[in-house]
Formats: sequence, structure tokens, C-alpha cells
Amino acid sequence: MIAYVMLGANDLTRARAFYDALLAPLGLTLNAAYTSPTRIWYSAGMAPPMLVICTPHDGRPATWANGGMLALAAPSRAAVEAAHDIALELGGLDEGAPGLRGDDPSGFYGAYFRDPDGNKIAVFKVGPPDG
Repeated sequence: MIAYVMLGANDLTRARAFYDALLAPLGLTLNAAYTSPTRIWYSAGMAPPMLVICTPHDGRPATWANGGMLALAAPSRAAVEAAHDIALELGGLDEGAPGLRGDDPSGFYGAYFRDPDGNKIAVFKVGPPDG
């Protein structure tokens, strides 16, 4: 079971603005109990899983993982679309517009983008279209 995932950032102020807005439609908020000057924690409560945006411990610049990607579950297809729109509005780079992947109309509906530090993120919903 994954307890938390950490993504590196070079500017925590910029990263917090990006992730505060991005994660809101997914039901994730700042977890102030764990947040520090070098780490910003997000969760849907006090229990895992959690997402941590941090400056690298070794003091070197944050870089993205080639081949690495974080996938975040969304409560609806509308939330997938909202998260993708927010990411692009806040300086993220499009890696794949919201839409179905595959032939099943009730299957994987996702969007892909990179945050301002280059970390690749997917937001997805599996299941029938909303309402």
C-alpha cells in the first residue's frame, strides 16, 4: 500500500499555488499538520495516501523522472476536465487532452499534463459517464 508520493519542486510558492488549485476538484486539500517550509502535504484526510511536494533534501535542483508518472483518481469526468484545465492555466504543459482511452465507453477517461517543474501527472476516472 502506498502511504505517500513525493514530487520535487524548485519553487514551493509556485508549486503550492499550482497544486492547491489542481487538487481541489479531486477532493484533496492542504494537510497543514504535516506541511513544513520544505514540504507541502495534500490528502483527503489524515490517513494515507498522501501527496507531498517538496524541495530536494540534498539541496540540488528538482528534476522530473523520465518514465515516471503520478496518476490521481478523480471523482468524475468533469473533475478530470477541470483538473486538466487548471493545470494548463497555471503553467502546466499538455501531455494528452481529457478523453476516453480505449474502446469501452465506460472505461478509462483520463488527461495528462506536466506540472511547472516537469513532473508528469495523469488524472483519471474509470466508469460510466457522469450523471
